[in-house]
Amino acid sequence: MRSCLFALAAACAAVLLSGTAPAATTLTVGKAVANATPMEPVNLGQEFGIFQKVGLDLKISDFTGGSKMIQAMAAGSIDIGIADGTGMAFTAKGAPIMAICEAEAKMYPTGVAVPWDSPAKSLDDLKGKRIGVSSAGSFTDFLATQLALQRGWGPDGVTKVAVGNGIDTAISGFRTHVIDADMFPTADIFEMEEKQQGRLLAVAADFLPPTAAGAIFATNTMIATHPDAVRAFVAGWLDTIRYMREHKDQSVAAMSRLTGLSTFAMGKDYDLVVPSMSNDCRFDAASLANLKQMFVAQKFLATAPDMAKLYTDAFMPK
Repeated sequence: MRSCLFALAAACAAVLLSGTAPAATTLTVGKAVANATPMEPVNLGQEFGIFQKVGLDLKISDFTGGSKMIQAMAAGSIDIGIADGTGMAFTAKGAPIMAICEAEAKMYPTGVAVPWDSPAKSLDDLKGKRIGVSSAGSFTDFLATQLALQRGWGPDGVTKVAVGNGIDTAISGFRTHVIDADMFPTADIFEMEEKQQGRLLAVAADFLPPTAAGAIFATNTMIATHPDAVRAFVAGWLDTIRYMREHKDQSVAAMSRLTGLSTFAMGKDYDLVVPSMSNDCRFDAASLANLKQMFVAQKFLATAPDMAKLYTDAFMPK
């Protein structure tokens, strides 16, 4: 008996001395688009070791749109998704996902670009002009419509031209005068500015009210079976936002490597976007009210949903 106790004590001591830590929980995380600053904290948190500190190992995938990412979540290949608040319309339609964080209320990361030598000085100068959007029915198409409505021009106050979502096609459209402006990520617009190919006329937040511009979703399966992992993700996300605010140069350099855009462009986008990101993930009442109206106005849904059923605050910090 004594020899058995000595053996057990020795085994326990060996485990303690080895410093073996519990295995990290692996989460598959999707980003609706690759190079949007509000979505980069997931990459930076992984690179800086912040998610590892909360016991997570992230496997990150980029998508070419929120609907494709949500399809992957519904199929079970993505646990956590980062998109914008319009994703809650999919929950209302039955997608097995739930919004768990409002990462940003206002739409700062998307702006209106005009050619470098454009005579346009304000949004009012775009009345009746041709505005590039990625495709009919896309989010940028919605933004162009909202611009016309918000300025009082009516739904036909601008002409929308589908030009895709590549920076090269936007610049080509400028050069050939196919379009007078384009709805584009602000980081890409700042890259245009550095090369004197285009410039930022206004950000979408100037004409679009709060609409949960950044939102994080989790699958219902993940919420039910691994709630602690979901809670850890939210905590790691918020820790990353704090770290980014305290370490601008390191964050800008990392974002530049990640996106392939210059540190000039990412520095300007950092100054525009990072200060507006949420400190606590809580859902803004104005965002929820505006989304509710938007879902019906844009025919995402036939009737206004009960917004309380589309998100949860169960994973927010105490």
